[in-house]
Amino acid sequence: MNILVRIIVFIVLCLAQVLVLNHIHLWNSMIPLLNVYFVLMFNRNYPKWGIQLWCFALGLCIDIFSNTPGVSAAAMTLTAVIQPYVLNLFIQRDTQENIFPTISTLGLSRYFYYTLITVFVYTTAFFTLETFSFFNWQQWLLDIAGSTALTTVMILAIENLRKD
Repeated sequence: MNILVRIIVFIVLCLAQVLVLNHIHLWNSMIPLLNVYFVLMFNRNYPKWGIQLWCFALGLCIDIFSNTPGVSAAAMTLTAVIQPYVLNLFIQRDTQENIFPTISTLGLSRYFYYTLITVFVYTTAFFTLETFSFFNWQQWLLDIAGSTALTTVMILAIENLRKD
């Protein structure tokens, strides 16, 4: 993915999250956090510092426009740190070095688990930082589970429609 496409995806995901998705709350426990899709789009050999810088910038932009001081930036940066390691779990050792993670390159089941783990880490970090207490831990667990499920389904739907 070249730099121009990455910038366009950055802007589209930021605007979609801030203007539309932050205002959707299904059953008081499901918030689509589609900005984590940006983390999933980095290929195998992309520099780790680059992934972290891009993801921090996206999280910071979302925080600025959503009035959530540092929550999204911290969660996106944490997710960016673990992304290369999670991706390597689902890539065979003898595949090409510059593999781009999609359903067609990984296969549906591997891509599903790659997405699920990454989204789960993001939502756990996001809701832990947002709540910052375990007083209402049942709602915290519902938020994590619901948002993980909704976000994963949305990412798989987008990935299924996307042309390679």
